[in-house]
Formats: sequence, C-alpha cells, structure tokens
Amino acid sequence: MDIILASASPRRRKLLSMLYSDYRVIPSEIRELVPRDLEVEKCPEYLARAKAEAISQGREKSLVIGCDTSVICEGKMLNKPRDTKDARIMMNMLSGSVHRVITGCCLCYMGISYCFSVSTDVEFYELSEQEIEEYIVTSEPYDKAGGYGIQGRGAVFVKGISGDYYNVVGLPIARLKREIDGFLSSSEIVRLIKPVL
Repeated sequence: MDIILASASPRRRKLLSMLYSDYRVIPSEIRELVPRDLEVEKCPEYLARAKAEAISQGREKSLVIGCDTSVICEGKMLNKPRDTKDARIMMNMLSGSVHRVITGCCLCYMGISYCFSVSTDVEFYELSEQEIEEYIVTSEPYDKAGGYGIQGRGAVFVKGISGDYYNVVGLPIARLKREIDGFLSSSEIVRLIKPVL
C-alpha cells in the first residue's frame, strides 16, 4: 500500500519509520486557520483533517496520514513561537505549571476520512530566568508548538508526564498503529477495496 505522511516534521518522519519502512512525505501547504468558535481542544483534529484531505485529493488509493500537535496552557493554544519574545512568553507560561499536548490525527483512504486525538499532560519545573534565556537563544523552540522539544534540550524542564510521551514529540505511534489497523479492516473500507483487488 502506498502510504503518505502529510507532514514536513522530521520527528514525525522518524516515528512513522517505526511502523513503515516505505512511505512518502508530501507536506500539506494549507493555511492553518480554524473557525473562531471551535474549542481549542478540537483544533488539532480539525487541522489534521484539513492537511490529510488536501493531500488525499487525487490520491484516493493512498493511505494519507495527517497530523497536528497543539500545546494548550491556561486555556490558550500555544503555536510555534514567532521570535525570541514570543518564545520567552511561552516558557514563562509553561514554567511551574501543567499543560496539555494534543495531537490530532486523520487517516484518508478511498475517499473516507477518520480522525482521532490523543492528549498528554506535561508538568514543568519552575524555570529560572537564566534557564529560559539560555534555551530561547538556541534554534530548538522555533519549529515546535509550545516552543520546546521534549526529545531535545527541553527535556530538562519536564517534571513529569501523564500519557503518551511520543504524543508530545508529535505522533502517538502506538495509538496510530491500532487506529490504522482498525480503519483498514473496517467493513466500509473492505467493501470499497474489494473491487480494486
């Protein structure tokens, strides 16, 4: 089966390699906009669907995997920091508190879309001003939601997590495997692929 990851994230590519040795990467170039009245917890799944469905157009016989990860703190969604000022604000918000990381995933195949989300709570230690300043001058915060990488230098800020570690990295690989297996064996998909085989 032709498998497409609709994401440019090197972390997601590495994690998906745990499941598949052969897949393609076609990043979605959609504008990441969500309806204003959409709950913040629903935004990752909304964007994952938009990414997957955009790449799936004209590729219905490929399994397309779309993902979006958001960091939610104090009821606000923290995206990728725009600059050091933005990164500093985010790190101060995360310092000494518990935030939620939600990854929305969408599977598209044969014109059918199926979405799910995984949530992980992450607690940070209280961070000193020096720790924050030393971190935000590195390149690490600026391509990650919430402005930190748990798999990189940001690991030293984490007091504990409740949930899937790989979800915080950007792809809940164990849940994804089970959802893909269930999706591809669903009666609706089996009915559609029989004439193709």
